[in-house]
Amino acid sequence: MTYRGKFILAVISAAVAFYAFAGVLMGWYGDISAQQPINDPGAQIRIFESVLQHIQNDYVDEPDLEKVRNGALRGLADGLDPYTSYLTAEQVSDFKAGNDAGRAGIGAEFSQVSAYLYVVSVIKDSPADKAGLMPGDVIEYIDTKATRDISLYDAVHLVLGDPGTKVKLRVLRSGVRPQTIEVARAVYNAPDASTEMRDGVGIVKVYSLDKGKGASVQKALASLKSKNVKKVLLDLRNVGGGDIDEAVSVANLFIKQGDLAKVIGRENKVQKTYAADPSKHMYDGKAAVLIDLGTAGAAEVVAAAFLDSKRGEVVGERSFGAGVEQALFTLKGGDGFLLTTAKWASPAGNAFLATNRANAGVKPSVEVKRPETPEPVEVEELVEGQDDEGDPTAPPIEEPVEEMPSKTLKPEKDIQLEKAIEILNGKTAAAAG
Repeated sequence: MTYRGKFILAVISAAVAFYAFAGVLMGWYGDISAQQPINDPGAQIRIFESVLQHIQNDYVDEPDLEKVRNGALRGLADGLDPYTSYLTAEQVSDFKAGNDAGRAGIGAEFSQVSAYLYVVSVIKDSPADKAGLMPGDVIEYIDTKATRDISLYDAVHLVLGDPGTKVKLRVLRSGVRPQTIEVARAVYNAPDASTEMRDGVGIVKVYSLDKGKGASVQKALASLKSKNVKKVLLDLRNVGGGDIDEAVSVANLFIKQGDLAKVIGRENKVQKTYAADPSKHMYDGKAAVLIDLGTAGAAEVVAAAFLDSKRGEVVGERSFGAGVEQALFTLKGGDGFLLTTAKWASPAGNAFLATNRANAGVKPSVEVKRPETPEPVEVEELVEGQDDEGDPTAPPIEEPVEEMPSKTLKPEKDIQLEKAIEILNGKTAAAAG
């Protein structure tokens, strides 16, 4: 089914979901019933009831209402954000049992853009990195499953599997013809933060902010401090996902006081505020942060803390925009919704996840955009560009497994890094971006 067909089915079949769960919806949205009719659950349910009546009375075949109901629930999730998902009863059981613990991945952080699986970041030396996958790649198929027809949750779970097994990914990349690559699943650990010196600036390269990785950043910073380094550049490019507590601990190394991050819920109400602990502060010298489109989640927390506290310049490209907290709501039939209930936000309360690209992520104070960086808004153009090669709705033909030319696409000159070093050394004005 095409993405358009999927969307139409979701809209039509949503009647059953709203009809069946009217009480739930009223509970969720009753407090905003005074708003415009579009947010009035009663008005919406009446519309969907009318559609349901047409399905029951006028559809050419006897409708399978169980199937329609499942499609409706998936459609409801699709209309919210990439991370909210409808789970079958079996998936709910697996989720509660933590059955993903023994499964291996490939070392990439994913999201969903224009209904396709989108690569946000790739961990250094992971199976995905070795196979040539890059941030900004669009995964059109996982084995023979079209990602446009499934949720992000389902897509990620198709990528997971037993260690040593392989998964085929059909990759779309700007400027490169579509290719199928094969990636071996493996249990791996992201590298610890590393350091190097360049033009008098100590560079701390962070590869992950998953649980426990904040300690490696602290160790790297302590190493530079012991060498009496006066200028530090924190490189958070291609750091996606991660843990908010780790992000706060890293920001606290540079920022002594004030708020470092917030978690906001409905109506932008603050659910939790993370404040700096002066006893955990480590470095007072000049500092800056590097971010790019592959910066997401925990790394955005650090970058936003630098900006809001005016601790130092944030150089690079607007980050991706992620970071949510979720809760599982089980329905009567055993299936359920993994629903986004809160978002990570800057100290000023600006959430990183947004429906509009212009409002998503963290905007750098000094913008330095790499020409080769594809914007998520270009995904539709990228997909439409494949239409000339055949029917995009058809199953993928058996293609030879190839190696993506990732190394050849990387420029010799790192213009973002050079700009940040110039700013720290006072060789160029740090004009606001």
